[in-house]
Amino acid sequence: MRNLINSALALFGVAAVTSGSDVHDLKKDTFEPFMEKHDLVLAESLAPEYEEAAKTLKEKNIPLIKVDCTEETELCQSYGVEGYPTVKVFRGKDDHAPYMGARKAQAIVSYMIKLSMPAVSIIDEASLDEFKAAESVVLVAFIDPSDKASNETLTSVANSLREKYIFGAIHDKKAATAQGVKQPAIVLYKQFDEGKNVFDEKFDKEKIESFIKSAAIPLVGEVGPETYADYIASGLPLAYIFAETEDERSQLADELRPVAEKYKGAVNFATIDAKAFGAHAGNLNLETDNFPAFAIQETVKNQKFPYDQSKKITAKDISDFVEGVVEGTIKPSVKSEPVPESQDGPVHVVVAHNYEEIVMDNDKDVLLEYYAPWCGHCKALAPKYEELAALYFNSPDLSKKVTVAKVDATANDVPDEIAGFPTIKLFPAGSKESPIEYSGSRTIEDLANFIKENGKHQVEAPMVGEDDVEMPDADSMGKQAPAASKKVKDAAEAATDSAASAKDRATDSAASVKDKATDSAASAKDRATDSAASVKDKATDAASSVKSKATEGAGSVKDKVVDKAASAASQATKAVKDKSASVGTATEAVKESGASAKGKAADKSASAKGKVKSGASDASQKVKDTATDATKSASSASKGVKEAVKSKISQGAEAVKSAVTDGDDMEDLEHDEL
Repeated sequence: MRNLINSALALFGVAAVTSGSDVHDLKKDTFEPFMEKHDLVLAESLAPEYEEAAKTLKEKNIPLIKVDCTEETELCQSYGVEGYPTVKVFRGKDDHAPYMGARKAQAIVSYMIKLSMPAVSIIDEASLDEFKAAESVVLVAFIDPSDKASNETLTSVANSLREKYIFGAIHDKKAATAQGVKQPAIVLYKQFDEGKNVFDEKFDKEKIESFIKSAAIPLVGEVGPETYADYIASGLPLAYIFAETEDERSQLADELRPVAEKYKGAVNFATIDAKAFGAHAGNLNLETDNFPAFAIQETVKNQKFPYDQSKKITAKDISDFVEGVVEGTIKPSVKSEPVPESQDGPVHVVVAHNYEEIVMDNDKDVLLEYYAPWCGHCKALAPKYEELAALYFNSPDLSKKVTVAKVDATANDVPDEIAGFPTIKLFPAGSKESPIEYSGSRTIEDLANFIKENGKHQVEAPMVGEDDVEMPDADSMGKQAPAASKKVKDAAEAATDSAASAKDRATDSAASVKDKATDSAASAKDRATDSAASVKDKATDAASSVKSKATEGAGSVKDKVVDKAASAASQATKAVKDKSASVGTATEAVKESGASAKGKAADKSASAKGKVKSGASDASQKVKDTATDATKSASSASKGVKEAVKSKISQGAEAVKSAVTDGDDMEDLEHDEL
């Protein structure tokens, strides 16, 4: 009767599958071959619900699989898994989509069976009763097989709603007569309320879908994890009846049933367990410790209409209240934080009372992050989001076209239903009614590309690369020492006024580089012997310290970079002077002003020319060229200095940049997002 299609479900999670499990535990080398053998697969870790569903679906040849993302990191990333558990439905290895059902065994089984069946199953009168019992809601079309237009419309509707409902078709005209309908017609059979509803108008996709959404929902249902999504998807306002006991919910449902009948098709009514889900009352601007309670949520605009909790819930009063909401005479309740007095930072702060002003500004492309203060992913994203915003905020031209903003969706009513945090949406200029939700990697570059590709203005963010840095020559580096450090900062985002401030620029704090680059600091001493001027040194409490030791001929470089040193170069050369008399004269020349340094260097050597690849250690090249009296002893030191300069403050500086810029944030992302 059903002609089940071979199918499977895949789960990306963290926990291991128990011995003897019906859930397939896949690795990178077994994932692709398995997918090639199955048309439909679901992936996630919901034990024991997942295990229970796997046992039932095994009989129908619908496998459930599981991938441990802590071990199979590359595999999970290749399928866009950013958090877990993540559930995906696979139809082969290349065709996959998010699982949209509830995460309960019964819901998983129902969802997968629907997907495994044809969009429309051809049945007969004899199998009708069995088909009707398959789900709490099923749809059967009584239709002539020669009616091409009606059959095509039915198939289109079934394909769009196949994840929620089972569709069947009976071609026998006598069967239609037995059910009290004429071809073509659709009967929605349900295991509640009046038992069935009939659609007997001309087949039109939108009208049929509207009929189904209204008829498939109980007159007075119950809101829970399994039903909430259906109520939201219906597009109708939802009236919540909060009560703490089952008896009280039943009594209130019976009392308000006439009201629900009166507004059927305009407002959905449902009870909700106040003991289990009382916190949701707060989302509707109700008190969370005063039940029973009543509220209406306009699901499309996410508006809230709380009923006065000091009043008793009666059919008459609730009927008047619902009428006021439907007719617009009762205004929605708006929860909002205070409007900021000014927007001083790169990221604009949105609250409910300035949402229209900022987000709906029709002249700008607005990227909006919906976050929650307790959300770990949101905290990990915050510093990157600030950097992204600064790319536009710091440009007078770009700031007129792009706004990067955020809103605490737990403290402000927003006109969007948010399913998880963080949720990021772009509201393009001129198309505010059609925001685009972001689903890519949360990197600065990817977010900037998202704005460029989907925004009306197609603004390209001024991303700065290391190749953009223009380095001074040896003759002018004395004068350019402070400016060179700034250039390194602009290009590498690693330094501000000196090599020591690379750490400060990257972490936005005065935290010690010692804490951020322990591994680099631990090996700094050894590297100093080879490179004499390595900047990848151990940092002390409030200031970076360049600490290295040269070989016996060159001595060792040891100096502490103070918080407000104008440049690491002058301090480094001073250290060389203190530790090595053989290079003392050359070092002193670098420490002095640009003009003086150039003059003294000229006396020592006519060949003190060369290109410097980084500004922070600009004086190092002269050590080699001018120390003619200590050529052999200083060669390894000056060579190390030269290499350090060419690699932008040595490999150590890159380690400082990498560790400080990405250190803590990357650690958080690895734990929170994968």
